[in-house]
Amino acid sequence: LPDALVCCGFGGTFSIKNSDTSTAMVADKAANVMSTGAEVLCTGDYSCLMNIGGALSRVNSGVRIMHIAEIPGGRGRLLPRPAAEEADAMDAQDMTDELAQILITEEEIAARLDEMAAQIDADYEGEDLLLIGVLKGAVYVMADLSRRLHHGVQMDWMAVSSYGSGTKSSGVVRILKDLDTDLTGRHVLIVEDIIDSGLTLSWLAGNLSSRGAASVEIATLLRKPEAAKVEVDVKYVGFDIPPEFVVGYGLDYAERYRNIPFIGTLKPEVYGG
Repeated sequence: LPDALVCCGFGGTFSIKNSDTSTAMVADKAANVMSTGAEVLCTGDYSCLMNIGGALSRVNSGVRIMHIAEIPGGRGRLLPRPAAEEADAMDAQDMTDELAQILITEEEIAARLDEMAAQIDADYEGEDLLLIGVLKGAVYVMADLSRRLHHGVQMDWMAVSSYGSGTKSSGVVRILKDLDTDLTGRHVLIVEDIIDSGLTLSWLAGNLSSRGAASVEIATLLRKPEAAKVEVDVKYVGFDIPPEFVVGYGLDYAERYRNIPFIGTLKPEVYGG
């Protein structure tokens, strides 16, 4: 193929917006790409195949490609769209230089959340349950756990800080975002990603109890029993893990690795361990 843009599919159109803001709409016929610096938008039931400098890549419908650097004049033709493909999530192969090992797989997390949700449903049957997530790490756990519950719940969020950019808890708790909900008479379930020293969570549970909640319980995906500095009563625990610094499924190191779908450990050279 020449260095050109090739769009393929039936039942839709694609547009090529040149740098002079003129737009050519194309459907079921060949087309020319006339200028560099073009903006390309795929719409309808098709995907785009882009060949620039000999590299061919697919862009699904609805994706905008901004500011193509160099597209010499070429021609496009329409072809049937292939079956829809789901984007692959980040996996271990994407971070082979940083990942030491996988502790808990994506499938194991899903299975354990199913069990935890079933228990929460049974324990809070008929109750007006309020889930409180702790930002940012608990976002994934909160989203996946709440969607497994079979009765309506309300959610609110707090942001507290005790780590900074390091790997050890400082023990000093600061509220960065407080709740929007009045807890008076409410049954509260704190949803956490991990319990490490327990210092932050112990303080948080006491703080929420002092606000007049009818009950305050804790659910966490991970717990490090050997790292505990204070005793915290946790009603729902996903997994007990060794006292290692872990990332993934919402857990980060210096704000990275939250989007990994499993729980893993980093190589020591990554964080200077």
